[in-house]
Amino acid sequence: MAIQNKRLGKHGVMVSNLCLGTMNFGWKTDEKESFRIMDRALELGINFFDTADVYGWGGEQGDTEEILGRWFAQGGGRRDAVVLATKVFNPVKRKANLPEVNTDERSLSAYKIRKHAEGSLTRLRTDHIDLYQMHHIDRDCPWDELWQAFEQLGNQGKIVYTGSSNFAGWDIATACQEASKRGLMGLSSEQSIYHLNNRMIELEVIPACRHYGLGLIPWSPLGGGLLSGALQGAKEGRKLDENFQKDVEKNRAKLEKYEALCAKLGESPSTVALAWLLANPVVTAPIIGPRTVKQLEDSIRATEVALDAATLKELDEIFPGPGGEAPKAYAW
Repeated sequence: MAIQNKRLGKHGVMVSNLCLGTMNFGWKTDEKESFRIMDRALELGINFFDTADVYGWGGEQGDTEEILGRWFAQGGGRRDAVVLATKVFNPVKRKANLPEVNTDERSLSAYKIRKHAEGSLTRLRTDHIDLYQMHHIDRDCPWDELWQAFEQLGNQGKIVYTGSSNFAGWDIATACQEASKRGLMGLSSEQSIYHLNNRMIELEVIPACRHYGLGLIPWSPLGGGLLSGALQGAKEGRKLDENFQKDVEKNRAKLEKYEALCAKLGESPSTVALAWLLANPVVTAPIIGPRTVKQLEDSIRATEVALDAATLKELDEIFPGPGGEAPKAYAW
């Protein structure tokens, strides 16, 4: 096993180089198995857990945070052992809540940040969130308002670090510059879609993360299953979905080369896809979203695999990406 602890970008906090994503908890994974996954993650050395206030498909929004809260409530040092990340931006509609224009839209505001933070803290049964992430950009809300809200939560001891998710490169730059004006630490991380078959963030998001010292936390590292052996067939799960099959056919030529390379290496496609991300020094921790303990354990293999220069070059030829960083990717 090669789980390592890394700094979150330039910041002092140490997190495991795989992040446990909990999106499936309470939906595709029942509470009992979710508890087993979290216990096993700690045993394996994974201390970085990611969730969101909106998660809870199959029940109601916020259910996933409640599952984590009940797991923490078992005690045994579980909460202190976890660097906990959650998010704010989307509506969190609960049966017990009346409709509320300031919280039920896809947006940010000082009002919403405060109210949603309190809701997350209650559901998670904790007094603080280690990494509080804006789940998306809201360009209509002034940064003065946003940073004041996060600063107040920090002063109250309710959040430690602030992160972004799904931000453009210029949004990261703006956020960091506006925080600097206020003498604040600014963004600590960016959580973005990033995998072999979607490398668009190499144009400007990754350079922005490097420049401002943000840790990069890739979500969907397996491309929604496309990079986990999509040509090998399946008897259940998302690989049987009609839209997934259309995506496979669209990318069949690349996937055939990719899976042949993985076979030559003697590694599973999932392992190679994660190992490719781990080879990028800007990446702090890809988010894995296991539905079972076995899937969690299988993910560990990627931390033990070091892809050599020849293999990385071959992967670039199969999945060429946008051509590097802007502006050289499209100009001189």
